[in-house]
Amino acid sequence: MTDESRSDAARRTAGSGLGRRAVMLGGAGAVGSVFLGTRLSFGQQAARPTVVQAAATGPAKTVHLAGTDGWVSMPAGSPDDLPFFPDSLAPSPFDTYVFGFRDVTGMSATQVAATRGKAQISAPMLAFDELDEVTITLSNLGLVMRPDLFDGHTLHWHGFVNAIPLFDGVPELSLAVPIGRDLSYFYRPRDAGTYMYHCHFEDVEHVQMGMTGMVFVRPKQNRTPVAGHPMGTKYAYNDGDGSTRYDREFAFMITELWSAAHYRDAHIQVSDWTDYAPSFWLLNGRGYPDTIAPGGNPTSTAAGRLQYQPISSLITCNVNETVLLRMSNLGYQNHALTLDNVDMQVIAKDATLLRGRDGYTNYLETNTVDVGPGESRDVLVTPHQPGEYLLYDRNYAYLGNGGGPGWGGMMTVLRVGAPGTYGPQTLPNT
Repeated sequence: MTDESRSDAARRTAGSGLGRRAVMLGGAGAVGSVFLGTRLSFGQQAARPTVVQAAATGPAKTVHLAGTDGWVSMPAGSPDDLPFFPDSLAPSPFDTYVFGFRDVTGMSATQVAATRGKAQISAPMLAFDELDEVTITLSNLGLVMRPDLFDGHTLHWHGFVNAIPLFDGVPELSLAVPIGRDLSYFYRPRDAGTYMYHCHFEDVEHVQMGMTGMVFVRPKQNRTPVAGHPMGTKYAYNDGDGSTRYDREFAFMITELWSAAHYRDAHIQVSDWTDYAPSFWLLNGRGYPDTIAPGGNPTSTAAGRLQYQPISSLITCNVNETVLLRMSNLGYQNHALTLDNVDMQVIAKDATLLRGRDGYTNYLETNTVDVGPGESRDVLVTPHQPGEYLLYDRNYAYLGNGGGPGWGGMMTVLRVGAPGTYGPQTLPNT
């Protein structure tokens, strides 16, 4: 656990007391502020898919997110674990109760209200550039299944230096958004990297229930030529030498899902978080083989049971292209991700480039990347042979769905084609 997440955990324990729900030691912390960016398009996406479409005039960007509850689906064929899974209250084709954030940017008040009860996991991925002026509005739509609860919601930006304490997102020290109200945050990011955000109200519960997302700050070096690298080249960081250049990028929000806790929230019961025993291990809110299914559209019923889990984890590239893998862990367990037969180069940890003050590069060549709770990693891979390569958690226990047979859990695929197989990856704000 990082110093930041330790201090965050201590602050939660000291500030929230025992409250309505017990605090679980080692839960994901956060640091934060406000901001937001643009809609990304990871994997195959439909029209209003996974990431926020920011309204922008010059460097100013505005985004609108809404917090609510809803239902999602774990992989088909997962064994029953009654009464917890599948949840008897779940409408077909869903089976698991969640909380989550939705992108409602540009919607009318009536349209925003209509998203109540339609939570998304993981939350929209957000991206913006250094020094953008970003305003993000959070609306709390309340919980359809639990009208007895008056939980607030916040946006807590993990690893960010706060603009002012008011925007930190820790309700005991700043503000929370009550049901039926909005709050606009503002931030001007100055440090490139891969970060996370989550709700910090009843945070152990709300994080486990699905209120987690990723945010990327793209470096100003993308707009400033580097020797030997023309304008338009994409970099993960301001490296000064082009060593973090990449052709494509894909991102993974790493979490676990404890079916018993989700059931208890839907059925007006309380969880003892010291009994934490996950049932599913997820990338972007999905377990394998759902991880490699195309991206979906949370506003379209045509997406079926994955409608509210719209972010694909499938990785695609051509031979000899460099791929940036952004990994963030807002679960409560350590995860070690390995990529078969392709070397990985870790260039940054916790949004910090691995380079000393003397300029010496400490990039790590490895086949396994460890990501602890509350941590992020930026990893470059350059496959040299066509084929399919598995990216998965090395802990065998995390490669199943609810204890069922066959592969599942925290696994996805890197598909490498011959030159020209995949066209250029077009992402907004690049």
